[in-house]
Amino acid sequence: MKIFQSIVFLIFTLVLPAAGQILEPVKWTFASEQLSETEHNLVFTAHIDDGWTVYSQFTSDDGPVPTLLTFEDIQGAELNGKATEKGHKKEGMDKLFEVNVIKFLSDENFVITQKVTVSDYSKPIAGYLTFMTCDNKACLPPADIDFSFNLKNTLGSGGSDEANSTSASSSIETEQKEESTKDAALSEDKITVSFANGVADQEEEQKDEKPSGIFQPVTWDISKKQLSDDEYELIFNASIDEGWAVYSIYLEEGGPIPTSITYENAEGVEMIGKAIEEGHKKEGPDPMWKDDVDVVIKFLDDQDYTIKQKVKITDPTKPFTGYLTFMTCDDKRCLNPTDVDFDFGFGSVVNDIASINFNADGKIDQSRAPIVETYDNPLSDCGKDETKDSNSVLWLLIAGMLGGFAALLTPCVFPMIPITVSFFTKDTKRSGLMNGLIYGLSIIIIYVILGLIITVTLGPEALQALSTNWIANTIFFLIFIFFAGSFFGYYELTLPSSWTTKSDQMADKGGLIGIFFMAATLALVSFSCTGPIVGSALVAAAEGGFVGPLVVMFGFSFALALPFGLFAAFPAWLNSLPRSGGWMNSVKVVLGFLELGFAFKFLSTADLTQHWGILKYETFMFILVAVSVSIAIYLFGFIKFPHDSPIKKLSMPRKLIASSFVGLAIYLGFGFTINKDTGIYNSLWLTSGFSPPVMYNMFLDKGEVDPEIKKRFPSFSKCANNIDCFKDYYEGMAYAKEVGKPAFIDFTGHGCQNCRRTEDNIWVDDNVRAILNDEVVLISLYTDDREPLEETFISAKDDKKIRNVGRKWADFQVVNFDQNSQPLYIMVTPEEEVITHPRGYEDGIKSYETYLNCGLDYYQSK
Repeated sequence: MKIFQSIVFLIFTLVLPAAGQILEPVKWTFASEQLSETEHNLVFTAHIDDGWTVYSQFTSDDGPVPTLLTFEDIQGAELNGKATEKGHKKEGMDKLFEVNVIKFLSDENFVITQKVTVSDYSKPIAGYLTFMTCDNKACLPPADIDFSFNLKNTLGSGGSDEANSTSASSSIETEQKEESTKDAALSEDKITVSFANGVADQEEEQKDEKPSGIFQPVTWDISKKQLSDDEYELIFNASIDEGWAVYSIYLEEGGPIPTSITYENAEGVEMIGKAIEEGHKKEGPDPMWKDDVDVVIKFLDDQDYTIKQKVKITDPTKPFTGYLTFMTCDDKRCLNPTDVDFDFGFGSVVNDIASINFNADGKIDQSRAPIVETYDNPLSDCGKDETKDSNSVLWLLIAGMLGGFAALLTPCVFPMIPITVSFFTKDTKRSGLMNGLIYGLSIIIIYVILGLIITVTLGPEALQALSTNWIANTIFFLIFIFFAGSFFGYYELTLPSSWTTKSDQMADKGGLIGIFFMAATLALVSFSCTGPIVGSALVAAAEGGFVGPLVVMFGFSFALALPFGLFAAFPAWLNSLPRSGGWMNSVKVVLGFLELGFAFKFLSTADLTQHWGILKYETFMFILVAVSVSIAIYLFGFIKFPHDSPIKKLSMPRKLIASSFVGLAIYLGFGFTINKDTGIYNSLWLTSGFSPPVMYNMFLDKGEVDPEIKKRFPSFSKCANNIDCFKDYYEGMAYAKEVGKPAFIDFTGHGCQNCRRTEDNIWVDDNVRAILNDEVVLISLYTDDREPLEETFISAKDDKKIRNVGRKWADFQVVNFDQNSQPLYIMVTPEEEVITHPRGYEDGIKSYETYLNCGLDYYQSK
């Protein structure tokens, strides 16, 4: 019973929070304190509202989510030992999670202290804190709080590190301050980089009334000059404002920071000799640095300062990138050292199509001007009149109704039909009919309101994210396993008895209100049977966006209410109903096996998005076969569960249903046959979009890609049905321009069921597959891929952090195509002009082939 309460508690707190109520029971403040010349304490303080708790970093992963510090940018420092904790700590068995937990209570602040040793004060320490909070009634989902420390050596200066403290709550991200703003225009021959640096950047950059506080005294032009087939001269040219100076690369340590060039990717490059410097050089004592160094070498403002370095390119397929670091001073002040990135355009880095652009605020802007200009009015009419996702709502409605009909056959609902209808028809036939219809309508209203609460509370974006989030899908996997145990009869799911009592009291009042609360009472008392079905339907509805939960709940409640209205209108039909009995428990057990199979669907989604590799195609299909065989064995009477009645004789319907599951197991076995054209497993119609992609397997080799293309474009690989594809937009477009083919952009996702249906049922066609493989350049962008990026960006679209590959391509889709649903297909020219109208999921090979050929015909005619 305690386990049930924990799971149901999590369901209702994570999935069904109260509509319109935004809880912020924990607020975090961040500060630092200096301990020595190089050591600081980073202090993270949680101010906790009464009744709430926050969990320790060292609590078990089996229970609540522990508090976690993630340092994303710590290049100028290193962690010194483990973080310590302080506060009112309580450790022991937790009734909610049934495990030992370590948590901190609200009567004292919860303080985490992490000691760091700083080696470079010019570099910030940044990252994010993850925490979870609960009271005795609800848990809030884990939240990420960003932090950034710009530490200073204040010993002896009378300063304090407290100037660097920041604060945040669970709904507000701390302000991100950038040390430099990059506005880069990349070309094959020249890179122009302008920047703002120094303390003034951090403190004054948003104050328009003080423009003089932002200094930009140096602008760098970085270019290359070809000397022979494989030799180049790299040219770093600094234009210096009057009164300012830049320091030589050959300056001795101890004084100002010398200019330096760091090559991050230079495997295919050999340096030829040392770098040379040109400009107005001044060498000798410097008044500003007289206490630190005897001789300073600097370059003055009346001439450009130029660094030249000769190189030999030994492998042009490898990238050649890095950054230049410099410091600049005038006679009164110095600005912080600044890094200027450069890329000389070799390897897989695309020059004609810049992969990353930054706006004036230093945020990533992925908008592509040709796409944005032609998206609303594509070059052709291809796909203009097609219906987008026309079947999605219908399938959600059907899924909801199937769940409702299944619930009718359970022992919690079926016996209520004759009892309720008899109560309504004890008066006149007319009043019985009206009361039955009102009762059925009340059931529909109750469940649709539930769907509306979920829709309004979470919103379409959160629902979309919920369907692919690995944490949510892992939780759903565990919940469905728990639901299966309930259906098997090992425990009962029940809501608090006080709810049922209050609803029953309201039902006794009679009239419209009384009938409504009779329906509410049915919903409450039947929860042990309908709860798992409703939960399953709502989870499946997450991909349906804003209307998904509403449509599913309407379908479920309509099917549940239908017999009450029909039998109230035609009471004589009650005589044709089968008698209640042990067969209803058999229905529950079969539903339990089905819940078990569905559970692994959610684990599969988490596995695909996180690249765990634990539930590949063969394993998943074997589980489905095992579930089908288990149902057949149970129905034939070889397995018995706690509430099963003795089976004296197998009825004909039971034999037929058991045989149908034997047939299903045989059908699923054909999923292990191999397609001779693609060289991989044949995807079955019934499991398409439900099972992992057939390419995600253990035993069959994927086709080989062209090694020369792979060397230049690392994202080039095999996608569905062994079709050549790129998984990076910029690399794919560069290749499309190189070979003169249109690009076919496929916005997809590991957890996208309609994407799998398209690939399994349409892309497998010989004609469609030939077009995708030979006539266009396929670019498949996975918007739910959780693989982390090497660098975190801030989106110029919504100011959210882009930490992983999926978030990058989701941002790209919204910015350029103003849509966030998958699948989405668009054909564009190599110049990034949109040829076809976007196409979502639509069944049918012929219409898909027509769409592709239409775009190709237009492109080839121009």
